[in-house]
Amino acid sequence: MFLLKSVFHSALSLAVAYAASLNQVTNFGDNPGSTNMYIYVPDSLPTNPAVIVALHPCGGSGPEYFSLYDYHTPADQHGYILIYPSATRDSNCFDAYTAASLTHNGGSDSLSIVNMVKYAISTYGADASKIYVTGSSSGAIMTNVLVGAYPDIFAAGSAFSGMPYACLFGAGGASPGNTNQSCAQGQIKKSGAQWASFVHNGYPGYTGLYPRLQVWHGTADTLIVYALLGQEINEWTAVMGLSFTTNETNTPLPNYTKMIYGNGNQFQAFSAQGVGHFVPTDVDTVLDWFGITGTLPTSSTSISKTTSRTQLPTTSTTAISGCVVAEYGQCGGIGYAGCSTCAPSYTCEQLNDYYFQCL
Repeated sequence: MFLLKSVFHSALSLAVAYAASLNQVTNFGDNPGSTNMYIYVPDSLPTNPAVIVALHPCGGSGPEYFSLYDYHTPADQHGYILIYPSATRDSNCFDAYTAASLTHNGGSDSLSIVNMVKYAISTYGADASKIYVTGSSSGAIMTNVLVGAYPDIFAAGSAFSGMPYACLFGAGGASPGNTNQSCAQGQIKKSGAQWASFVHNGYPGYTGLYPRLQVWHGTADTLIVYALLGQEINEWTAVMGLSFTTNETNTPLPNYTKMIYGNGNQFQAFSAQGVGHFVPTDVDTVLDWFGITGTLPTSSTSISKTTSRTQLPTTSTTAISGCVVAEYGQCGGIGYAGCSTCAPSYTCEQLNDYYFQCL
């Protein structure tokens, strides 16, 4: 019996010793953002694995985000590498406001994260065509930054409760305590062409494809207000030359609306009714979008660098006189026959053909 116990404990110790874990890497290369790197590498790694970069919210860390959402169990099953950067400045918020971070090879946190990716490619033979990024809140804002400034590095992104690329430019800080709340409170509104020009300026001369992108936002978010979803839509549909196609209600969860643009392979937006800050990450949907568990698009959407947008068709709705729509309420759209007048200080803005909202 003693021998059997000894063998059992030895086998258990061996299993624990060789089980994959999250480890810090300190020698990944140039680190202009003083950003810490944590990596999870499955014990069984296929040739040329994919890489997912997962970005924490303000005040968090890579290890905390690793514990919050379980990307590592599917990593063991499907054989992809996980990178968890940790911001160390500005209340542990990622730099999405300086010209350095917003510019391709400009420096700061964005370049540090890209160098982490390059480390994984060189060290583990990761597939450079299968690099993905996702994040929540500050991590979602940085997801937008990386998709805009480094479209040559990332193949796809999924951003939960973020804001458009360059929306924080010049804000002077990225933390919730920053006195400049113009972007977070939805006071910065631009056309698709204006947003697209910011993205193009982040990597001048780039003519290739931009990464496929999902953006998610809760209608009850007061920290990064829901209006920012509309601005993200304006930005990326203009960059990608896409127009609205259709809505899918109660997708992927009840009270969520999935908004599809183009053929749905390049850009999607999700509105979470009644959800605050931040929208819980739907790991299954993200992995499907990245092609880890789903099927990658068979054809690429060409990217137009024009600054013009296709005009969406006008809606034919019958307004009900004498009623007023509160902030974030629906005020128009194809087939809508409710109130169309927004409360004072709000305007009826078009998110897509089927949904106008008082913002």
